Amino acid sequence: MSTLEIRAPGALSSIQDAGRRGYRRIGVPWAGALAPQLMRIANRLVGNDEGAPVIECFGGGLSLAVREGSARIALTGDADARLLRDGEATPLAPWRSITLVAGDELRVLGSGRDRAVTLAVAGLECPPQMGSAATYARAGLGGLDGQPLQAGARLNAADAAGKAEMVLRKPPERDDEAPIRIVAGPQADHFDDAALGRFAGSDYRITAEADRMGMRLDGAALAHRDAGSREIISDATVPGSIQVPGNGLPIVLLADGQTAGGYPKIATVVSADLPRLALRRPGDRVRFELVTVSEAESLARAAETLTRALLAGIAPLGDDGIDLEALYTGNLIGGVVNALSPD
Repeated sequence: MSTLEIRAPGALSSIQDAGRRGYRRIGVPWAGALAPQLMRIANRLVGNDEGAPVIECFGGGLSLAVREGSARIALTGDADARLLRDGEATPLAPWRSITLVAGDELRVLGSGRDRAVTLAVAGLECPPQMGSAATYARAGLGGLDGQPLQAGARLNAADAAGKAEMVLRKPPERDDEAPIRIVAGPQADHFDDAALGRFAGSDYRITAEADRMGMRLDGAALAHRDAGSREIISDATVPGSIQVPGNGLPIVLLADGQTAGGYPKIATVVSADLPRLALRRPGDRVRFELVTVSEAESLARAAETLTRALLAGIAPLGDDGIDLEALYTGNLIGGVVNALSPD
């Protein structure tokens, strides 16, 4: 076994997995990874089951050190990370595994264009509660003592000595300008006739009120049909539900979102696009596009096909852990200038 210590937790770093399913009827949200694709790829890179526990890190600040044994780790997402070994810091690329030995320290400096990145550790031990290790802090479930990671916390994992490193040479492509697709309802009839078109045709800004539970949007206010339509008898919600309170500004529920609510829901984000929205940063602008339920189902199938293709593209590195293909095809010399040129 190996032992890892959280030197610094960063902002709301927590243990997540595929989620706690089957308990929404008694008020327990799914929780789990905001970006399941990143979780699945990270886990496959280190040899775990795809839905195994990972560490979800918001922004930068996470620092993790190996105290005993060796640990195989992989980062996925737009991660900016460093490996500290023998007093020397070197960049640590995402989308590949690397084995850390006792004394090594991993520092995640930032999450680039996204709110969060995913860190997988081979054989990470975290006992499940109600079928999942996902941290749901509001109820004290999962993770370590049901809370985000704290400085000084110790994690146990499988020793990784002697295992070949893996790499995903072609990470998933992204289009940050693409709209977030939505389906109407289930209470679209609680809004005036123009509200749904206004929502799908306007830009919205993600406010600072954004966490794992949900995000508030700022933009064109959506008018309810009348005063009596501003609230409903508490009704079931799911991640992706878009609630609209009396002020007309939408709230999108995410993985930790409550299981029921009394605000009418004008639309629901399709499952294929919810991770893209969940990872957007406060201040980012987003726009929405209305699709049919049939189209949403096709998008879900296409998203799963893409994820499986990415997983199939994970391949071993050389015995020395060097990605020769990347080395040979990359631009090894940059910034060359002509000292004699006035430009």
